[in-house]
Amino acid sequence: MAINQAMCGSFKKEILAGVHRWTTSSRGDGSSISADNFYVAMFTSSRSDANEDLTGYTNTNEVSGTNYTAGGQVLGSVTIGLTDNSSSVPTAFLDFADTTFSSSTISNARCAVIYNHSLTNAGTAGTVTHAAKPSVAVLNFGSDKSSSSGDFTIQYPANDANNAVIRIA
Repeated sequence: MAINQAMCGSFKKEILAGVHRWTTSSRGDGSSISADNFYVAMFTSSRSDANEDLTGYTNTNEVSGTNYTAGGQVLGSVTIGLTDNSSSVPTAFLDFADTTFSSSTISNARCAVIYNHSLTNAGTAGTVTHAAKPSVAVLNFGSDKSSSSGDFTIQYPANDANNAVIRIA
């Protein structure tokens, strides 16, 4: 299968089971639950399973280079929003700070995968099972991208109900 930009199907099921924690939350009894760490990792065009069916991070066909570490980099400044999209449908969405691999030399990055780095082992939430380091979304760069002793930046789209990478309408 080809590289497809998509929210992973397994993620859709896992969010309903409460597997992923994007932000720290507190409960009425004063207890709190810490946020998970979500990472973004980049892959070459040889990563043919980077699509809606991807269930978890593996380093198969991951890029390598100066100032790029296998597993990628943590997503920063996670924010959750809710507003109507252009069709007046209430839409929840996630946004992150752009991810920069500073002073890097990276070749042939074709796509990226956002995944939950905190869940290092496969597990079960109720009746829903998840892979180790479960995948969230695949970002298709459209063509191979590279950097040569410069910054490689993944720039996320506008933080709104029509453009954010992860949206639920």
